[in-house]
Amino acid sequence: MSEKGEILVEVRDLCKNFGVTVALNHVNMEIKRGEIRGLIGENGSGKSTVTTIIAGIQQATSGEIIYKGKPWKPVTSLEAIHAGIGIIVQEMGTIPNITVAENMFLGDYDQFRAGPFINKGKMIAKANEALRNLGIDDIEAGRITGSYNMEQRKLIEIAKTMAHDPEMFVVDETTTALSEKGREILYRLMRKAADDNKAVVFISHDLDEIMEQCDTLTVLRDGDIIGSLEKEEYEPNRIKQMMIGRDVQGDYYRSDMDGYGEEVVLKAENLTTMTDLMCFDIELHKGEILGIGGLSECGMHTLGRALYGLEDILTGQVTLTKTNTAIKNPETAFQHGMGYVSKNRDQESLVMNGTIGVNIQSTGYKANRGLGIFISGKKEREYARLQVDSLAIKCNSIFQPVSAMSGGNKQKVVFGKWLAADADVLILDCPTRGVDIGVKASMYKLINDMKKNGKSVVLISEELPELCGMSDRLIIMKDGKISGEFYRQDGFDNTELIDCMI
Repeated sequence: MSEKGEILVEVRDLCKNFGVTVALNHVNMEIKRGEIRGLIGENGSGKSTVTTIIAGIQQATSGEIIYKGKPWKPVTSLEAIHAGIGIIVQEMGTIPNITVAENMFLGDYDQFRAGPFINKGKMIAKANEALRNLGIDDIEAGRITGSYNMEQRKLIEIAKTMAHDPEMFVVDETTTALSEKGREILYRLMRKAADDNKAVVFISHDLDEIMEQCDTLTVLRDGDIIGSLEKEEYEPNRIKQMMIGRDVQGDYYRSDMDGYGEEVVLKAENLTTMTDLMCFDIELHKGEILGIGGLSECGMHTLGRALYGLEDILTGQVTLTKTNTAIKNPETAFQHGMGYVSKNRDQESLVMNGTIGVNIQSTGYKANRGLGIFISGKKEREYARLQVDSLAIKCNSIFQPVSAMSGGNKQKVVFGKWLAADADVLILDCPTRGVDIGVKASMYKLINDMKKNGKSVVLISEELPELCGMSDRLIIMKDGKISGEFYRQDGFDNTELIDCMI
């Protein structure tokens, strides 16, 4: 019988290099039974790297791992799963065009084999049982995974991991994709695992969340372990200082009360979509940061897509008022100076198998023309390098694939392509989801700089502090309608805002 506090995983002198980039620098760490260990650090600090090596997703350059007292060097994640180590990855970890059940038991179909055939009915029944055991009752295992939204697909990943009853499981930036209900399901699973003498590693950029949920906390910076803290030692400013190597004073939101112009640059009239929006009206002014908030299913994410022409509109219209241009598709939006940062970054805002340069250059076809219709390679490279330098994107070169980058640096690439395009209207859907405090501060400065330069921003967010800290005007949505409208100069009352949401 294993005892609480017994070392389950020991990482010794672990190194990982990506070319000349050092992702892990002689890391030593112990993960014990009965604990929820938090990992925190800026994007690119090595949190995901160390856990994906433990979980068999990638290999270390050097060093060793001891699991249950024996050397551990898994070649695949399936090997790790069968040995009792599961991971819920930061990015989307399901295949959209197969069923929920097939995703949950991917690579492990033999248990359902009857001769040469797979008993799909038995697989679906077992998957449904695993979902119901977690309190997930709105997902059917026989349906195609792609028919579910991003949060539901993340819940499928959680159920997949827990169906194998892991002795250690890693939760990597998972809560950013979940509503309050989804988070409560995950927190309950984490605590139960720790109470059952298993180990949990929890990676998050939300300092309040990680201090509340974790028993111990390890801080990484630039591939190094900076230190570990017990719960009684938690103190926000101390943790921030360990993360970024300097003291962090105050917050990083706007402190000004500057208003915005009377000119309306974008308006939606009588907007009705296939889902979520019914006869919706909204106006965006020149130089305004318009915040849109509410509970995750209130319709705000659909609104952002509709404003950029990504959502089918049944009635009504989105119009750029200066040119009286109707926005019916993203091509028209882009050609008329609009940009869109999706909540679902890897699927909708980036070409994951492309380089940094390819992604940033995607908005610069006109700007980077040489002679006639031909694109100047030199201009393209300069176009991308300017954003890499100004946004301090951590990379080897503009030729590095974005798939090899941390979440925060990926988000900088997304911002970079729209800054390079000099977009006049920017729709930002959860722009700081899954990024650390340093990158958040950079994002907020960029948003405020856009405002000062006369740009207009729609800021959609599930985080009230972000909306209150950055918005000139704040609209709260509920059931696809506006339930409240508030102004910066009047002050934002959290109680009043929450009442409008609920």
